[in-house]
Amino acid sequence: MVDHRPFGQTGVRISSLTLGAMNFGQRGNPDHEDGIRIIHRALDGGINAIDTADVYSQGESEQIVGKALAGGRRDEVFLATKFHGQVGDNPQHRGNSRRWIVRAVENSLRRLGTDWIDLYQAHRPEPDTDFDETLGALTDLVRQGKIRYIGTSTFEPSAIVEGQWLAQRRGRERVVSEQPPYSILAREIEREMLPVAQRYGLAVIPWSPLAGGWLSGRYHGGLDAPISRRADRLPARFDPTRPANAAKLAAVDKLAALADEAGLSLIHLAIAFVLEHPAVTSAIIGPRTMAHLESQLDAAKVTLSREVLDRIDAIVAPGTTLNPADAGYQPPSLADPTRRRRGAPSPHLAGVTR
Repeated sequence: MVDHRPFGQTGVRISSLTLGAMNFGQRGNPDHEDGIRIIHRALDGGINAIDTADVYSQGESEQIVGKALAGGRRDEVFLATKFHGQVGDNPQHRGNSRRWIVRAVENSLRRLGTDWIDLYQAHRPEPDTDFDETLGALTDLVRQGKIRYIGTSTFEPSAIVEGQWLAQRRGRERVVSEQPPYSILAREIEREMLPVAQRYGLAVIPWSPLAGGWLSGRYHGGLDAPISRRADRLPARFDPTRPANAAKLAAVDKLAALADEAGLSLIHLAIAFVLEHPAVTSAIIGPRTMAHLESQLDAAKVTLSREVLDRIDAIVAPGTTLNPADAGYQPPSLADPTRRRRGAPSPHLAGVTR
């Protein structure tokens, strides 16, 4: 059984675990019927929130979720999806502009087989698009009844505050939630983002509480640990020979030992840690198989003692992200050198793409 928590100040309550659908479709599990079974098991287990995105397997994830809810289960689910990433080959089919948002939401509604989306989220910031442009389009969608609430994902604290200011000064619908990366190995959001969310009454639904699989219980044993299949595709985050990832391996070994002492699986320790923070509403779990789901469902029942939490803090200090590549977003001020070099050509004029 999963408990239910207030979704910010909306009056809605959602389960403390949210089913993330990123791994449904060609990106993860291509078997639609299996995906539907996993979704139904999660709902039967007390989960009432599902999170997906239009870019997950290029819309296939949304289609699977839609099929799973088609048998009369739509009304019982708090359904969230996202826009921003490129869908298809057309470079115009992406971003946070009004032009794309009004098209993207219709595409998502069709794939999900629903008339409304409970939470529609900007998947990442887009600093070159006026945030008021984005909020204006989303406000219109709320007033048209196509979406209920507006959220963001992996936004910086300053952008979250800007969104609240725009809502007040420009008469826009307010952003009510943020979806950041958060795990024992990636704790940067404890410094500022989580306190900002608390100050403005935002719901927080973190992604990757298992740190991309590092805290699944599979990857420990130092450099002799099994190598993730993602090491070739995303070496900055998963190549164990890189110093930042070697630091994660060392921390995982200590955390695995702590979990054993506490009589817990590492998975339960990791998810329970995320749920312990008072700013967190619901942790997103992203199973690819039924076994993955079953190994995570009961984590919502776990309460960590103060001693265990103190020992976690000793392994990975509060506010620390061991590998900066796990932050999920790097602002253009850091990623684009032309933005910090006097006299460098504008990225637009130079044809720089990101």
